[in-house]
Amino acid sequence: MKDDFPGWHGTTIIGVRKGGEVVIAGDGQVSLGQTVIKGTARKVRRLSPGGYDVVAGFAGSTADAFALLERLETKLEATPGQLQRACVDLAKDWRTDKYLQKLEAMLIVTDGAELYVITGAGDVLEPEHDVTGIGSGGNYALAAARAMMDTEKPAEEIARAAMAIAADICVYTNGNLTVEKISKT
Repeated sequence: MKDDFPGWHGTTIIGVRKGGEVVIAGDGQVSLGQTVIKGTARKVRRLSPGGYDVVAGFAGSTADAFALLERLETKLEATPGQLQRACVDLAKDWRTDKYLQKLEAMLIVTDGAELYVITGAGDVLEPEHDVTGIGSGGNYALAAARAMMDTEKPAEEIARAAMAIAADICVYTNGNLTVEKISKT
């Protein structure tokens, strides 16, 4: 029965670090099969556990992503100012906890200095070229952003242009963006 379900699709999230700031941008489209269910979803959020600002974008199941964001906030409260440690702790839990193992989502997180992708496979990845993308249109946005990294464009302009290119190519991505910018602290 589950194999007959068309499945949720639709997310493109990009993270761009340049010029002392990091921008995470996400589209607003959620699709069920070939039908657009919602065009204004907010998949990029600002977290402030204990006054420590972090921006996170998610791809995958919304409920699963919210569960992971709550766990990340708890980890950040336990290790204030240590984003890498909180991400590694979350990835370990995600990989080993029987409940969390079933969660289907990916996260891009930043505190303005560090930028990571967290996966359910236990990965905490730092991009080599200061740009990363996840979701159905993530590779399109990633390629577009990498092509612009050597230009004079600031991080936000690169993220917006890359998302526009992804929206033109990926049917599961729209141009309704949520953009959050954070500077090094």
